[in-house]
Amino acid sequence: MDPIAPTDRGRLPLVLVPGLLCDAALWSAILDSFAAERPVVVADVTGSGSINGLAASVLGQAPAGRFALAGLSMGGYVAMAVARAAPRRVAGLALLNTTARPDRPQQTDRRRQLIAMTEAGRFGPVPRLLVPTMVPPDRVDEPATGGVFVAMARRVGPDAFIRQQTAIMGRIDSRPSLPSIRCPTTVIAGTLDTLTPPAVMREIADLVPGAVLHEIEGCGHLSPLEAPEAVRTALDTWLAAVDADPSRP
Repeated sequence: MDPIAPTDRGRLPLVLVPGLLCDAALWSAILDSFAAERPVVVADVTGSGSINGLAASVLGQAPAGRFALAGLSMGGYVAMAVARAAPRRVAGLALLNTTARPDRPQQTDRRRQLIAMTEAGRFGPVPRLLVPTMVPPDRVDEPATGGVFVAMARRVGPDAFIRQQTAIMGRIDSRPSLPSIRCPTTVIAGTLDTLTPPAVMREIADLVPGAVLHEIEGCGHLSPLEAPEAVRTALDTWLAAVDADPSRP
């Protein structure tokens, strides 16, 4: 996606990386406020069946030079891979509702079941099957949360879904690389997130030197949709630290 024009070009660009079956609408409630201050790119992460391939794609879409990088869920796996591949370009890292751990066997089995459904031409029910894992029960039928996820999933489509699930299943354990991260890092968790619960997010924050952890009360897995004000506040604080980082060239 082309960068959104900023009003202040003195600040570092921001690259946002969506999660599984998500697109720019994931960030829609907070996008304008960031775009008013700096160049913003929402990366397309639909074109590869590996996390490293998606990371290479994000680097190709990012503005030249250094940038702040934020990723949610699968976007977090990709963001961590970008930080490993190009640490000098990543001036700041925000990890939302994600994990540094590899896939668990039961998760992989479920992904394979959904891939088999999709390959059999039955992708239609898949987004609705996933919604209860993404948001708390009282938000499943909310147009602004569950409804947005289903709409995004249908736009992303079955072929990209298979590639993304394949990439997620094949991801590595990112925990050993986290202590080498040296840029300002923030970690955002939802207290009601059952996919990547606060303990998993706290593990990331404990491993990254100087990382700041934000736990959002009453929030599930899709924090930018469920709690946009809290997410924006946390990211504003992080971006201020990124822009002011004394190690910035």
